[in-house]
Amino acid sequence: MHFAFVIDDYLPDSTRVGSKMLHELALEFINLGHKVTVITPNVNSKAAKLEVSELDGVNIWRFANGPVKDVAKIKRAINETLMSFNAWRTISSKVEKNTFDGVVYYSPSIFFGSFVNKIKKKCQCKSYLILRDLFPQWAIDAKMITEKSLITRYFRFFESLSYNAADSIGLMSKKNHQLFNTLHPQLKNTHVLFNWAAATPFGDQFVYESIRARLNLNDKVIFFYGGNIGHAQDMKNLLNLARGLKGFPKAHFLFIGQGDEVELIENLSKDWSLENVTILPSISQSEFKQVLSEVDVGLFSLAKHHTAHNFPGKILGYMVESLPILGSVNPNNDLQEIINAAEAGSVFINGEDEKLLCEAKKLLDDAQHRKQQGKAAYNLLKNVFSVEAATKLILKNLT
Repeated sequence: MHFAFVIDDYLPDSTRVGSKMLHELALEFINLGHKVTVITPNVNSKAAKLEVSELDGVNIWRFANGPVKDVAKIKRAINETLMSFNAWRTISSKVEKNTFDGVVYYSPSIFFGSFVNKIKKKCQCKSYLILRDLFPQWAIDAKMITEKSLITRYFRFFESLSYNAADSIGLMSKKNHQLFNTLHPQLKNTHVLFNWAAATPFGDQFVYESIRARLNLNDKVIFFYGGNIGHAQDMKNLLNLARGLKGFPKAHFLFIGQGDEVELIENLSKDWSLENVTILPSISQSEFKQVLSEVDVGLFSLAKHHTAHNFPGKILGYMVESLPILGSVNPNNDLQEIINAAEAGSVFINGEDEKLLCEAKKLLDDAQHRKQQGKAAYNLLKNVFSVEAATKLILKNLT
């Protein structure tokens, strides 16, 4: 069978977890004998023509579109709104009745609903929405927009279009599923689809210069955060943890990523004189995997005001490399129970600063503790968050 995968950002240039997850899913589909074509924007082209390429056996169709990542909010909203139009305008001549046997699309973005509906109508096939981001709900929670505003109504329209285009919707956790059903009780086609990753550690075949050697961190215990550095993550929370370990010479905090709060953490690091913090821009996926194999503890943070219960994809990368997980979540997020029950790390409610700092000190001082939790994290990945389990569930709903 031939499946279309739709996402707003994809490999090899993307550094985001979503693109990595979708690529691993595509490879598993291919491993089962299916064909996959990824349809994604090409932000480096203004010509309204299709760019075709291939990566690891995955076909990639790129359509010209303005950038939707790391640009001003208004510009991003305009460019995202145009994605469905630009995508269909570019690929419609290549889509026949039997071209695709199903569509898998990934959110964020919320703006692919119209495009997915056109493929479904032309090919008479089903669609599956991998819903990882309850936008605009989280923006309302963060008070970035108000519930009754005109811009919220605008986003709600496209959100509804995206959900209604799906025959099945997979949400990342039980609590997120419950919240979604409360917000959208009319939708009965939902279930839990955990995030996933291929359980293949990087190994020791380094291609790039060691991050420890490059930053002179060979004798340090590295607390690592990699991924989006934005409002939803409450990055000040992790900088505050670094400040709490300021007097511990073995501890070093490494942040690699991009987003709206990069400048914030750079300024805080300077204002608080945090010599135990290094902040670097995004790197390629292959280099990122190597970095994960060199660090000691995987960090994450979620803003306390969120009502959505996200499961950050970066955690899967930590699990692959058997890293203990240390982080903070919003209240009632079931990720806390999952990680803590498996003894794969320690997760606290955002604001429990002393507990977070106490566990960080324990991880700093006790290498055996780090090793035990890291091993449990890898086992949790294999047992619950495997790409094989995700593929099986999606195919069941599509076919």
